[in-house]
Amino acid sequence: MANKMLIDASHVEETRVVVLRDNRVEEIDFESEHKKQIKGNIYLAKVTRVEPSLQVAFVDYGGNRHGFLPFHEIHPDYYQIPFSDRQAALKVSNVIHEDEDVVIDDNMESVEPSDIKEEQGDIDSIVSGTSETEEESAECLNYDITSDNEDNTSDSLHNVSKKLRRQYCIQEVIKNRQVLLVQIVKEERGNKGAAVTTYLSLAGRYSVLMPNNPRGESISRKVTNPIDRKNLKEIARGLEVPASMGVILRTAGASRTKIEIKRDFEYLMRLWDSVRNLALNSVAPHLVYEEGSLIKRAIRDLCGRDISEIIVSGEKGYNEARDFMKLLMPSHVRIVQPYRDVHPIFSRSGIEAQLDCLHQTEVTLPSRGYIIINQTEALVAIDVNSGRSTREHSIEDTALQTNLEAAEEIARQLRLRDLGGLAIIDFIDMEEKKNNRSVEKKLKDSLKRDRARVQVGSISNFGLLEMSRQRIRSSVLESTTKTCAHCKGAGYVRSQSSIALSVLRNIEEYLLQCTKYNIIVHTQPDVVLYLLNQKRAAVVEYENRFGVSINIVIGLNLENKFVYIEKGSPVNSPVKIENAVDFSKIQEAENYLTDNGIGEYSQSSEDMKKGEHAESQPISIDEKDVADASTFTSSSTYRRRRRRVRRRRPVLENCDISASDVLGPIKNVVDDPLANQDFMLSGNHDEKSLAVISHDSSERSDCDKVTSESMPEKDSDPIESTPVRKFSWWLRRSRSK
Repeated sequence: MANKMLIDASHVEETRVVVLRDNRVEEIDFESEHKKQIKGNIYLAKVTRVEPSLQVAFVDYGGNRHGFLPFHEIHPDYYQIPFSDRQAALKVSNVIHEDEDVVIDDNMESVEPSDIKEEQGDIDSIVSGTSETEEESAECLNYDITSDNEDNTSDSLHNVSKKLRRQYCIQEVIKNRQVLLVQIVKEERGNKGAAVTTYLSLAGRYSVLMPNNPRGESISRKVTNPIDRKNLKEIARGLEVPASMGVILRTAGASRTKIEIKRDFEYLMRLWDSVRNLALNSVAPHLVYEEGSLIKRAIRDLCGRDISEIIVSGEKGYNEARDFMKLLMPSHVRIVQPYRDVHPIFSRSGIEAQLDCLHQTEVTLPSRGYIIINQTEALVAIDVNSGRSTREHSIEDTALQTNLEAAEEIARQLRLRDLGGLAIIDFIDMEEKKNNRSVEKKLKDSLKRDRARVQVGSISNFGLLEMSRQRIRSSVLESTTKTCAHCKGAGYVRSQSSIALSVLRNIEEYLLQCTKYNIIVHTQPDVVLYLLNQKRAAVVEYENRFGVSINIVIGLNLENKFVYIEKGSPVNSPVKIENAVDFSKIQEAENYLTDNGIGEYSQSSEDMKKGEHAESQPISIDEKDVADASTFTSSSTYRRRRRRVRRRRPVLENCDISASDVLGPIKNVVDDPLANQDFMLSGNHDEKSLAVISHDSSERSDCDKVTSESMPEKDSDPIESTPVRKFSWWLRRSRSK
């Protein structure tokens, strides 16, 4: 089946372009009216801030955020340094390798120099000023330059340029409010500004003009046919390229005549003259050159020799495509055809369903396996699963077949969704190493169609493969979606019960501060129903306790909050805060416990009355449980008590405390099988006296003997004891701690 390019320009708000191979989407590009692409645009900008710590400058080009300009992206023409040093820098920049066969990667999308420097961990490469070879300078201009001759002079040029940058810092060569002519090489993304460069490039159909980067005539890397390369060399030598400029012949010009290529080059020269004149007569910040619309870019970059037909939906889009094709390739105007059917162009071709799948995280494989794609801020995580794949006869064969299908589909999904940055692929584990190598080879072969620059690692022992992909444009999710107002992009929301309990805590906290007004609680509709149905008793208890009326309603403008509490009508006789909690019972229970060495408070009742909070966490008290001493015996108190018992091993007897009174507060202690080793009932059981028995004989020398009647039957050794008053100093010291 012939390859086609379909352009949907029926709506002015959005334009979409797809390239079909065998009725399957292989390339996609789109542009929205409210978010147009700025990459490739040239601006007259002004330096707003120079950051010595990062060796970068921030420029105002008229965008939402200031542009990011690294030191090595600044052309020596802008250096404010002595004349001799500037001449040395220009000499490095102006060397033309006339005798070398330089080849250029035919990737017309901008290389993102800040992809390497985007994270803070890679800032060292900017500060040290590395990677300023001739090859990397061209990468910043969208091209990956290499030389057929490995022993070229780029290393020496690199050393000179590196030495010059070490001699000067960015704050010494660039000043605030300095005017620069910059080109966008990376779109704004999130809270990061656009990346810019002062090395400019203008792309045509058959050639690329670099106005301030003298390289002579170069040929695309993808032109591999020796005959085509020889013909392009002869054509390039016939072009009148100024000494201060460079030109690159693209792959599309391999089968074109000298007249066509020369006409394209002359068009770029006229375009540069208009850009330069507009920049000279403008005031920064100002747009001096704008990349063509999506239709023009698609025809220029995606329309190759394998495209047999271009079908355009929309009269305005069709006229634009036809006029541009007539200017670019007059002999191919006939392949541009209008779409006249009543059905939408993508729906009739079955493309709409394929595009809808780009918004889903799960992609099904032919063998009924599937992959999960999750895009995060740090990386793209891809998981491969066999699913219902049962065609093979062994686990190893099933894993291999699923991984091979996943490798091909992952390469396609990365290209369609334009997922850039670091990607981690979790393949199904395979025992044989040769199978891992087969999957790696399949992935690399599938990625050869990608216009972006890709680096692929190897499958580790954990079954993970690391790879990185150049970010050409914003991904599909970033361009067509926005962050969820409920989950803030997390993908999860709190449950009703959790939010309801949080609302109750906010109500109680609010009422503990003010009980003079009735309150109106605004919250989510489902939470309102939950509170009125499941937590009505708690709401009524708050009303009776604080003497106010609580009205729970549906909140309309909560934004990011779960609850909003509004003051209502005044209360006739407001309840005082100290009356909401019976502090006398708290004091009584506190004295009861501390006097008998059972527990300690983290906050006294007197401090609670004064509003003085202890350093430790206050104990939550319910009014109906104030009389219950067990409320004040927390787990932390129990642990502290156990540690003190182990240290001192005191023996207490003749305590005027009934066992029934104490069993409640120390229920957790008595029920603990480990605690039973240290805490036992002894003495006269008729009088229900309680004593703490110690099995440590290290403290027996100063203690009186205990009668055998007061000992448990299972203990036959005499145990010494001491009255409680002899240990009053120890109890006071323990409480002070």
